[in-house]
Formats: sequence, structure tokens, C-alpha cells
Amino acid sequence: MAIGVWISLFAYFAIMIAIGIYAMQRSTSSSEDYMLGGRALSPKVAALSAGASDMSGWLLLGLPGALYVSGLASAWIGIGLFVGAFFNWVLVAPRLREQTVHYGNAITIPSFLANRFPTQALSLRTVSAIVIVIFFAVYTASGLVAGGKLFESAFAGIFNFGGLSDYAVGIVITLGVVLAYTVVGGFLAVSMTDFVQGCIMMLALVIMPAVVLFGEGGGGFAQASETLNSVDPTLLSWTEGLTFIGWLSAVTWGLGYFGQPHIIVRFMAIRSLKDVPTARNIGMGWMAISLIGAISLGIFGRAYAVRNGMDIADPETIFIILSDLLFHPLITGFLYAALLAAVMSTISSQLLVSSSSLTEDFYRLFLRKEATDKECVNVGRACVVAVGLVAAVIASDPNSQVLALVSNAWAGFGAAFGPLILLSLMWSRTNGAGAIAGMVVGAATVMIWISLGWNGSFMGGPGVYEIIPGFVAAFIAIVVVSLATKDSGEYQHIQR
Repeated sequence: MAIGVWISLFAYFAIMIAIGIYAMQRSTSSSEDYMLGGRALSPKVAALSAGASDMSGWLLLGLPGALYVSGLASAWIGIGLFVGAFFNWVLVAPRLREQTVHYGNAITIPSFLANRFPTQALSLRTVSAIVIVIFFAVYTASGLVAGGKLFESAFAGIFNFGGLSDYAVGIVITLGVVLAYTVVGGFLAVSMTDFVQGCIMMLALVIMPAVVLFGEGGGGFAQASETLNSVDPTLLSWTEGLTFIGWLSAVTWGLGYFGQPHIIVRFMAIRSLKDVPTARNIGMGWMAISLIGAISLGIFGRAYAVRNGMDIADPETIFIILSDLLFHPLITGFLYAALLAAVMSTISSQLLVSSSSLTEDFYRLFLRKEATDKECVNVGRACVVAVGLVAAVIASDPNSQVLALVSNAWAGFGAAFGPLILLSLMWSRTNGAGAIAGMVVGAATVMIWISLGWNGSFMGGPGVYEIIPGFVAAFIAIVVVSLATKDSGEYQHIQR
């Protein structure tokens, strides 16, 4: 491995850990500081933190891999996500920022739900904490799989630690660096590193497709189109070979945004309500550039591989292979860092949200109600490590697919929390009984749907993406149960 690659990677690792140390000195004195950054994020940090924690390794591995195999029809996933993210900023962000402060200054999603529905406070905090930890263990595992694939593809044969495979070493190093800055610096460290990582990811997704198209061996748009048409004309079609069910399963990824705790918690931490529109504009601009780059990389990467006689065994590694093939070692190291940035930004956010729930909604609720802020910060750090280790065990199978793991966890959160967050913020008649019913029905529907094998592929398989039945069932359960039970006056009107 060229020395330039190592220089770029070690520089990246050093910057991430340095940010963690800086954040530790500024915001780990209390639970609110450690878990929510003191609600002081600037618009640009909040926007890129939300985006980077959302767009995990699947943006540079899973989505380009899907485009590589299926062509433009898989781009509907990105379109659905863009629309969903926009409505998340418009509908959820301002209301959640305002109402989490109004309802007892809640610092986690479970505590907000408990404060919003006091008649079911204990049940809501318990159930939501369980859902968060279960699905985040799977979601975090998807990021570790991406890190493992990077080391397995890019550093094959270099590492030999106690008989561990390159894939296993990748998991260990990825998790180790994330734990270092997350445990030390908490939410502020995660958000600040997300900002840096978001910039790196976007820049990589501009550079890579441009070089693939117009660099040596590329040939530009015309040549790429001619090559793809010679392989399979449907690769450049948005609809060819795509059933209605497949299309619906792709675009409904956007429904998941309303229920992703690691994303919407950024809305709670924005500096003020008036900063939300600015953050939304920055975030949506970043997302548009990044998604277009990922889609271009997948589709034009296929054309490049065909024209140059490349055999790509795992389409999800196209970013890694082209990074090594087309660039100077210093740039290759930067592009590897971009992939690690995508992975680490999401893992750190997920670990911190899981830790917050375990600390605030389990430890402080059941074990040590009188726990001090300092004690809770230390317990939170221990929980970060524990959830990370569980995720590493789940990710240990090198045959795991990043997009598959992400889709399952994304659907679980989207169905369990999405309808509940929307209705709790926007429908005053929602009550505690309806909230519990919706969360349980949504999570259970997704898990049952997956276990029965009804979640078919996006490209015309017989199944339906599990978020659709889960989201619909949860929404109906909340409305029906809320209307069928007593209105306990839990909604509090906010005076402006």
C-alpha cells in the first residue's frame, strides 16, 4: 500500500480524535451537554450533521452498488429519500425543536414521548428504548460491514493480527476510532465530526464521477451511454423492468425519515427555531449533490468497468476499486477517508442515541433515579461501548450486504416512530394509548414482514418493502386507538 494512502488516512483519524478531545473540554459537564450538545448547534453544523449521520456507508457502497447492477431504476430510492428528507425538515424539524423544550426540556426521543403522553410515560420510555437499541444494533452493524469491506478490498493481505481476516480488522479499526471520539466528546464531538465528514463525502462524490466520466478510460457521457446500451439498454431506463410494487418499495424509503432518532435528534439540538430554515436549505443542497454523485458513480462506474474489462465481484465495492485504480495515493487515501467518514458519522450518531436511551430511559428510570449528571455521562460512555460490541458481532459475517441491513433497520425505525412523531407533533387528539399501540404495531409489523420473507427486492420481486405495511399499520393504530379511548388532555398548546 502506497505511503500516500496511509498519510491521508492517519491524518483523517487524527483529526477525528482531536475533535473529540476538543468537544470533551466544551460539552461533557452534564447529560444535556453530552447527549444534546447543549442545544447550541449552528445551522451549518446541524444540517451537515443530520445529512452525514443519515447517509451512511450505503451512500458510497450500497446505493452505487444497486445502480451498478440495476441501472437508473434504482435511483428512485434516492429520489424518495430526497423528498422524504425535505418534508422531514418542513414538518418535523421546527415543531420538534419547539416542543421538546416545551415538554419538560426532553433530551431524548423517548423522554419527549413520555413528557408528551404522561399517562403512558413509563411504557413509552421502555418500549421506545427497546426499539431503539434493537434496530440501532442492526443499523450500526451495517456501517461496520462497510468498514470491513473497505479494508478487505483495499488492504488485502496487509494486516495479520492474531489470525484475524482483513474484514475483521476493518471492523475493529472502524469501531475503535468511532468509540474513541464518541466516548470522549459526546454529542458535540459527533456533530462536529459529522460536519467535517459531510464535507469530505460530498467532495468525494463530486470528484469520483467526474474522473470516471472524463478521465483516462472514461470517454464522457456519449461513450458511457453507448457502452451501457450495448450491455443492457434497460440500464439507462428509469422504468424498464420496474414493477409498480418495485417502484413503490423504492420511493417509500422517504417515509423512514420521520422516525429516525439519530437524524431528528439534530432538530432538537439546533441553536434556535429561527435557524431551522437556514439549516434546511444547507442540508437539502448537500443531499442533492451527494445523491447525484452516488447515482452517477454507480451507473457510470458500470460503463467504465465494462469498457476497461474489469471484473467486479462485489458491486458494492465499486467506489473502493475505482479509488485505488484512478487516483494518486494521497487522493486515494482521501477517498478512503470519505468512505470511512460516511460510515463513522452514522455509527457515532447511532451509538450515542442508543447510549442516551439506555442511560436516560433505563438506567436513570429503573436503576438509579438519583444518579448525578456526571454518573450518567459515565454510564452513557459505557453504553456506547456495549452497543458497539453487539453491532460488531452482528457484522462479523463478511457476506452481509450493506443495503440489506440498512433497509431493515430504516424500515423498523420509520414504522415504529415515524407515524407517532408526526401525529404527536401535529394532531392534538393523539393520546398515550394510541402512541403505545402505534409504536408496537409498527415495529412488530416490520419484524413479522421480514421474518416471513415478504420483503421482496426493489426490482420486480413479489414482496413489498416492509416500511409500507409497517407505517400504514402504525398510523391506523394510533388514530383508531386514540379516538376509541379517552382524551386525557395531554396536549399542551404553545403560546407564541
